[in-house]
Amino acid sequence: MSRPDLAGYRMARAKDILKEAQDALKQKHFALAVNRSYYAMFTSARALLAMRDLDSSKHSGVISLFNRNLVKTSEFPAEIAKLLAKAKDLREEADYRDFVEISGEDAREQIRNGRRFVAEAERALSRMAQSEEGPCKGGK
Repeated sequence: MSRPDLAGYRMARAKDILKEAQDALKQKHFALAVNRSYYAMFTSARALLAMRDLDSSKHSGVISLFNRNLVKTSEFPAEIAKLLAKAKDLREEADYRDFVEISGEDAREQIRNGRRFVAEAERALSRMAQSEEGPCKGGK
């Protein structure tokens, strides 16, 4: 499978996961909505890393590679990239900490952030794909 094919697959998956987050919100499963929104962001970050032939088996590794190879190079806006780490922290609280209450507003905000991140990742992926195609060879 080519890097663009893998990146496209992951981006499509990220959009599906974002829909799962919205469905969880409608069902008032707020912690699950936070979880799925994070995974949508995480998967879209992995889509971009696929274009650089990079990945990690750990979440922290993916985030580190993403920041080093896409944020620091200004291929992805730092302001939006910060949403990924924030989402990871909230998801870990919701999934692993005892007595944590995730509110509907927490879940709605996280889904908004997820949409914003995934949309920016789509734009970045499009730019990366175009630059990979490069200018026409031979002056034609």
